[in-house]
Amino acid sequence: MNAKTTGQLSWRRNPALWKWIRRLIWWSACVPFVFQLYGAVFNTLGADPAKELALDTGRWALRFLLLCLAVTPLRELTGIAQLAPLRRTLGLFSLFYASLHLLVYALFLLELRWFEIGDDILERPYITVGFTAWLILAVLGATSPKRMVRLLGRRWRTLHKLVYLAGVLALLHLIWIIRSDISQAVIYGTILIVLLSYRVLNHFKKRAAKAQTTRI
Repeated sequence: MNAKTTGQLSWRRNPALWKWIRRLIWWSACVPFVFQLYGAVFNTLGADPAKELALDTGRWALRFLLLCLAVTPLRELTGIAQLAPLRRTLGLFSLFYASLHLLVYALFLLELRWFEIGDDILERPYITVGFTAWLILAVLGATSPKRMVRLLGRRWRTLHKLVYLAGVLALLHLIWIIRSDISQAVIYGTILIVLLSYRVLNHFKKRAAKAQTTRI
């Protein structure tokens, strides 16, 4: 093993370095919320602050969800196992911003008129789709602690595959909301398709390898 290889292994397996990287990602993920809070308090969100706040929280929920989905492919392609914990962190931030998105909708757009909220969920497809995506993220967030992983066993992995469905539903929700400008939806959709394609191809690749091993 040469010095270059040793150096690569040292930073990849350095616990202190990855601790700081995780902290940096955590604090960076809080930055959008700080700007949103500042905008809400000091009224810098434009002519329709409630709508702008709802859109921004929704965008960040989808962005963090895509980042969460990108962790596993990145870990497998680079061989950096220390990336794995970031999936949970990014997934929880996606839930956080999705919950803010739901709160803004209920508090500022519908002013806590609970009957209208229920009617919207049942009667408006884009609200139904968005709420379903949030519900999936909430379930995944509730089952993300290590205790729940041990409790659910193999079912945990099956359950958490629903994150891909949440990604599809969140994208559909975004497309419905910003029908006048779909450029963002195209970008996010392309990223999601690439991530889903990787997942599907990797699944069949592993099945083929397992079948070949069984024949041998």
